[in-house]
Amino acid sequence: MIKEKQLMHRTTSLIWGMTLLMLFAAAIGRASAQNEEKGVQSAYRLDFTVSELEDGKKVNTRQYSMNSKSGDSNEIKIGTRVPVETNRQGEFQYLDVGTNIWCRLRDAADMTSLGNNVLLNVKADITNFAMPEQQGQRVQPVIRQLRIESSTIGMPGKPLLVGTVDDPNSKRQFQLEVVVTRLK
Repeated sequence: MIKEKQLMHRTTSLIWGMTLLMLFAAAIGRASAQNEEKGVQSAYRLDFTVSELEDGKKVNTRQYSMNSKSGDSNEIKIGTRVPVETNRQGEFQYLDVGTNIWCRLRDAADMTSLGNNVLLNVKADITNFAMPEQQGQRVQPVIRQLRIESSTIGMPGKPLLVGTVDDPNSKRQFQLEVVVTRLK
């Protein structure tokens, strides 16, 4: 009789525990759905690093940061607008020379299959003036450009190499890396 009462007590406790667990899970699901309906988005900081390497050694590093919400696209643009004379004398066209990084971030709020990861779409354009020895006898400036476009999945807190390009006129290589940090 005592064993039957103990077994019945354990069974009742187990049923109550499972019922509470299911109610708790349902409440979390409703809260998550309400947050999505209200448009609650996670905020992130994206830290980009552009590294220049020569013969495998880092010779230059530039850092850029932006904040983003899931689903939004953001852009960093730094540089100079350079006037270049067109075919018609006295008429100028302006070129943007510098760094332009565009990024769209998506997380599980946008795509549930991502889990804790994020989907990044990145476009980076870095332009600068050619060195005098690369310019030759030209009067107009010679502009050098590197461009990386990538769509990749990364884990917040872990460095992610977005792309690498070699400079065709030297032994230099450029790398674009990003670290995504989820903000509270």
